[in-house]
Formats: sequence, structure tokens, C-alpha cells
Amino acid sequence: MPNRDIIVIGGSSGATAPLKQILGRLEIDLPAAIFVVLHVPSQGIGMLSTVARAAGSLPVRQAENGLLIEPGHVYLAVPDYHLLLSDQHMMLRRGPRENLVRPAIDPLFRSAALHHGPRVIGVVLSGFLSDGAAGLSAIKRCGGVALVQDPSDAVVDEMPRRALEVTTVDLCVPAAGIGDVLSDLVREEAGKASPVPPEIRLEVEIAAGERIGSDSLAGIAAPAALTCPSCGGVLSELNTEPGLRFRCQVGHAYTADALAKEQEGRVDEALRIAMRIIEERAELVHRMAEDGRKSGRPAVAQMYDARAAEYRRYADMIRQVVLQSFNAKPANA
Repeated sequence: MPNRDIIVIGGSSGATAPLKQILGRLEIDLPAAIFVVLHVPSQGIGMLSTVARAAGSLPVRQAENGLLIEPGHVYLAVPDYHLLLSDQHMMLRRGPRENLVRPAIDPLFRSAALHHGPRVIGVVLSGFLSDGAAGLSAIKRCGGVALVQDPSDAVVDEMPRRALEVTTVDLCVPAAGIGDVLSDLVREEAGKASPVPPEIRLEVEIAAGERIGSDSLAGIAAPAALTCPSCGGVLSELNTEPGLRFRCQVGHAYTADALAKEQEGRVDEALRIAMRIIEERAELVHRMAEDGRKSGRPAVAQMYDARAAEYRRYADMIRQVVLQSFNAKPANA
């Protein structure tokens, strides 16, 4: 029986420090390959050297399309490409964004589950929203092992908590202990492979940029009265696993909290545009009232004054809504 020789790690805000702790605890003869997706800006620099210093003697390099998987190596996802695994090599693909990001954690986790099944160990670290939760569920469904950083130990506990909500994880431990746990797990024999659910294969194909038709999506989702914020298409609610998730026919994917966050920004923008238009309307009508007074039409001026006052009340109402919405946001939003 093969050992558990594929480790996939995902994190976002607050994940760099725990990742360094984990890699620093691993020995040079680690009989497993490690793949890491962190949500970092496309223009972000220095992550490779930061991780390399933490990994000690383990070789660290950026993932490359077609690169063979070697045990004892650490591979980092590159900006703007999903990192996917095949049987023996890795793939970089510009498939649709998931949870507003590319690279996303879920595609890496699903592809690892699809091709390596019980040999996979998935780890979710600190971060906002819930990328990684669905992917960790896929790993468990294919016979792999699921680890989550203890939310109380995370700088940002949302990603670990979401993962715990949708998956029965094997271990939930502080970051300082994950490295030692991995060192033990990779030397265990992997269990027997489980049948791969067809929806996992389909979602891996979507992340790889394969065409997704309405018939394929209809097999795993039902149309919802919601619009994709990325392309304007109709969203469908996925019915494949715990946790509320959506996809459009282009393939953009959202967890419920990621979709709500994106909608919140658009609502705020729409309210501010509406406020600007109404205030401009009030200014125009005010000038029309002034013109009426100058031209000796007091009745017309009075009518326009009333309209200007009404528009300003509307603008003030919208301004209060915007301010209340801003004040209601948590400090870390």
C-alpha cells in the first residue's frame, strides 16, 4: 500500500506564520510532496523566499505547468492560475475564479482528491470567508485525511470554522502541532481508494478551463434567482455536499458568504451612485427655481423649491442607509 504522500495546504489572511511553523517542523527526508495555495495579490513578491527560509532543507519552488511531482519538495501556487494535480504532474490553468480568487484552494484540493484519493492530506489554515471548505470535503469523500488549524489559534478564524462546519475533520490542532502530525501521517499506509463522485471530476474540469454546458451543470445544481457578480449570468445552487454554494454556466463559483460579500460591495456602490444622481437632480431643480424667481414666475419657483427639498430628503435617506451599513460592518471586514 502506498503511503500518504500528497499534502495540500490552503490559507489566506494570517496563514503565512502558521505555514512557516508547519514547514519548519518537517524533516528533510519527508516522503511526501507539499502543495500550497495562499491568497496573495498578483503583484505580491517575496512569498517564495519567505517560505523557502521557513522550509529549511526542503526544496521550495513555484509550481510549473507539466512539472513532475517529487516527494520532499514544496510547491507554491503562482498568481492568477489555479494549481491542479494530475497523476504524476501538476497543471496551471486559468479556469474561472472560485470564491473571488485565482488561484483558489478548492480546485487544488479537489484535483488532489480526484487523482490521489486516500493518499491525500488536506490542511486548512487561517483566512477570511470559506475557500478550502468544499475542497476539504472532497478530500474526505475520496478517502483522504482532513486537518484544520484550531480556529482559536488562527489570526482569522473564518476559513477553519467553515471547514469544520461542512466536513468531519480528522484533526483540529494549533499550527505549532500540525507539522509533527504531518510527519506521522505521511508514514502511514493510505487506505483503499473510494469511488470518486462525478461532481468532483466535473468541478476539476471546470477549474481546468473545460467547457461547461447547461446540461452538465443541471446534473449537480438547480437554477437560483441570483445573478453571477462576475459575468451577469444565472447562478445555480449546487446540491452535491453540505454548505451553500453556487456556480454560473461560465463556471464562476461562490460559497454563500463570498457571494454575500461581493453583493454587499455592489449594493454599497449602487446606493452611492443613486445618492449622487438624486443630489444632482436636487441641484438642477434648485437652479430651475432660481431661474423662475428671476424671470418673475413665483409659482414655478415654489414648485421647483418643493421638488428640490424632496430630492434632498431622498438623498439624506440614502446617505443614512450607507452610513448605517458601514457602521454595521465588523472591524475586520
